[in-house]
Amino acid sequence: MLESLLYPESIAVIGASRTPGKVGYAVLNGLIEGGFEGPIIPVNPSAKKILNTRCYKDIRDYDGEVDLTVVVVPTRLVKEAIVGAIEAGTKAIIVITAGFKETGKEGAELEKEIAAVCRNAGVRMMGPNVLGLMNLHHKMNASFSHVTPEAGGISIISQSGALITSILDWAYGNHFGLAKMISMGNKADLNEVDFIRALGEDDDTKVIVSYLESIDEGNLFIRAAESVASKKPIVVLKVGTTEAGGRAASSHTGSLAGADVAYGAAFKRAGVIRAETFEHLLDCGIAFAMQPLPEGNRVAVITNAGGPGIIAADAIEECGLVVTKLTDESINELESNLPEAASTANPIDVLGDAGPEEYAMAVRIAQADANVDGIIFLLTPQAMTKPKEMAEAVTQVIDGSKPVLASFMGVKEVGPGREILTSAGIPQYFSPERAVAALKAMVDYHAWRNRPPRIVTRFPVNRRRVERVLHRHVKLGYREIGEVSAKEILRAYDFNIPEGHVATSADEAVDIAERLGYPVAMKITSPDIIHKSDLGGVRINLSGPSDVMDAFDLMMLRIGRKVPEADLQGVLVEKMADRGLEVILGMSRDPQFGPMLMFGLGGIFVEVMKDVTFHLAPLTAEEAMQMLVGTRSYALLKGARGQSGVDMASIAAGLQRISQLVTDFPEIIELDINPLIVGKLGTEAVVADARMTISGVDEK
Repeated sequence: MLESLLYPESIAVIGASRTPGKVGYAVLNGLIEGGFEGPIIPVNPSAKKILNTRCYKDIRDYDGEVDLTVVVVPTRLVKEAIVGAIEAGTKAIIVITAGFKETGKEGAELEKEIAAVCRNAGVRMMGPNVLGLMNLHHKMNASFSHVTPEAGGISIISQSGALITSILDWAYGNHFGLAKMISMGNKADLNEVDFIRALGEDDDTKVIVSYLESIDEGNLFIRAAESVASKKPIVVLKVGTTEAGGRAASSHTGSLAGADVAYGAAFKRAGVIRAETFEHLLDCGIAFAMQPLPEGNRVAVITNAGGPGIIAADAIEECGLVVTKLTDESINELESNLPEAASTANPIDVLGDAGPEEYAMAVRIAQADANVDGIIFLLTPQAMTKPKEMAEAVTQVIDGSKPVLASFMGVKEVGPGREILTSAGIPQYFSPERAVAALKAMVDYHAWRNRPPRIVTRFPVNRRRVERVLHRHVKLGYREIGEVSAKEILRAYDFNIPEGHVATSADEAVDIAERLGYPVAMKITSPDIIHKSDLGGVRINLSGPSDVMDAFDLMMLRIGRKVPEADLQGVLVEKMADRGLEVILGMSRDPQFGPMLMFGLGGIFVEVMKDVTFHLAPLTAEEAMQMLVGTRSYALLKGARGQSGVDMASIAAGLQRISQLVTDFPEIIELDINPLIVGKLGTEAVVADARMTISGVDEK
């Protein structure tokens, strides 16, 4: 749990300064002014006393135990200070000093050296290049921030020290309590995984809020976050995402699966709430820290003005929550106690001249309603409105059984009411949309916490067959696995593959077509051609011998002229599959988080609309079905406007089989089944085309 770092009994400051405005002065002053109750040991060879505290020339001169050492000396002296601290018996080190890998190669080398010194001594190091560390429940401000909020339940992990100063100022100004403030800086030793694990075991932390620019150990992060999220919420604002790997992906899946998508899939798997903005990060933090989780997605809205109520209702529906229908008992009680002009449907409009009693009554009724899982109440400062009294009345009836979030819209008039709500533990937002977004995060997190156990199905497959195909391609130096071999691999994992054979002459193509029966499809076969249709290398619905002969001759002639360097191995002649809905299944292996599976409808849906969903492997049956539900075109799968739906179970099974394949064979780095043709309920989907890319082969 990093006890010596987060809960030290004694703290040394190497580089403590007598000069106000210096970092060494601010750190020492923060510890003293914050009321740290253990020994504080300033270290400065030029001073006998700083801030009325005895100062030591060298940390090794101190004859007591040192749990934590904060290093605030020039970059060139940091290594020497760390060595001295370790020799003095320190158990943890914070290096506030900057000037390391963020400055270039020389700084990066020095950073590696100090990390190695700590690692070899078994001492954990935070930093370098950090703002510092706060533990408000331990009265510890080991940072150079001059703002110290009150103690509370929100813990902050951030790579940006400057962003933390903004959060500290926000918390202090709004009277929001914090538990821990952790500035990670360059993460030479301790990183987000270490701190998430530690805060997961920290009783003072109710919610973990984090700003991350990078995640260093993807799989470890997922395991740590998933474990901790099962006990308390983690909200992350992830920035700085770019295209994964910096190379141009050759597959549809690879071109759509950038780093941002990978982080989204990782967070979804681990139960991490992803904040869309800095405001959303803080909005979610206070909601989780202050209110209970909702049992479902049904929301009641209480307002004193129609417009804000409509704004809230729209936001609720748009994000997938439900503007619930109140019970008849609730409606009857509201009608008996509100003016005739009031709206007793949901949103409940108590009208602009409503007093504190009417507002409190509406909240009490909604809170007791069996059809309500969460409440958002809104207030606009009209002439008759009494925001302070409204807030006081509402806080008296809230019993903590359901989450209640507020939006007092305005600044000057509603200010006193806002302060009362915050003091009573009711999150307050400047707009209805922000309140709804925070409640949505709570609903999603509750659903994740209550998800069924993850059971990954293992299908009986022929791994040896796949091993032979992959070995053959590596031996020949082929990085791309074309349709014929890709289908051989998929057949080994029990995908439904149309019967077909490769022809090397027009006559052979006709013989194959005659055996298969018309109509047939014909596709060029070459390890050097990835996108066959772009070169005229695909012909479908060929219905006779002359069609087949003409298609073979023209395909070989024209493609041979367009790409004379290509190794044309022949033409695949294949039985035409029955008609159905074309979908795409794919996989792209992210360097941090591993294989990401993709699903989408074919054609314009994937090419233009980018209507696709992603999920990390390994995949459960439920997660596979969630991928289908997550597309905007899901209605087409179910069947819309009188059209019959398709066999979605066969798509979900295909996703699970791909998941098993790419987990079994990590050398497969990209995969496309495009299209998979899906028929009506009870039919088996057919792989019409497929391709893969493998690692371990130099790209030609």
